[in-house]
Amino acid sequence: MSTSDTTAGFIPVSKADNWPEGLVIRSERPEDVDGLTVLQGLPRFRAGTLRLPYPRRKDVETRLSQSSPDKVSLVGFLGGNLVAAASFARSAGRRGHAASLGMGVHDDYSGRGIGRAMLGELIEIADNWMNIHRLELTVFADNEPAVRLYQKLGFEIEGTHKDFAFRSGSFVDAYAMARLRA
Repeated sequence: MSTSDTTAGFIPVSKADNWPEGLVIRSERPEDVDGLTVLQGLPRFRAGTLRLPYPRRKDVETRLSQSSPDKVSLVGFLGGNLVAAASFARSAGRRGHAASLGMGVHDDYSGRGIGRAMLGELIEIADNWMNIHRLELTVFADNEPAVRLYQKLGFEIEGTHKDFAFRSGSFVDAYAMARLRA
């Protein structure tokens, strides 16, 4: 995929001046299936999710084909390489003011500000385009860099899910975190 194919339609909604140089964030597209499949299979990326090893392209393709006006799915590129994915989905009914968020960064690109940029775009869209009052997420308690990032951007720990998931042979706790728009 050429750089122009990757960046077509790129117009940030948040302040992009503090993004890593060369980072492009845009909406997810069906042609991102291979990059997303690789991303989801990376050891550290996967360790922060509930996904099993060896993601199947077909499963990623199926998820990509399920669009909704209440879901925002973004991907991040550096040098034409897919290095991050982030999304949120608005809840229904009386929880329509809330959305559940998930994100991850490529193992080789973590710690470079990419997650902060991706999350900044999602927050901007949630706050100023979709009128979402509450963004919520679940993060493994031992994922200290992610917890710090979320806290820097206004998320608070609301509780701990004990033995939330089975990962690498043992149970791990997770935090329920949320950010309420002021």
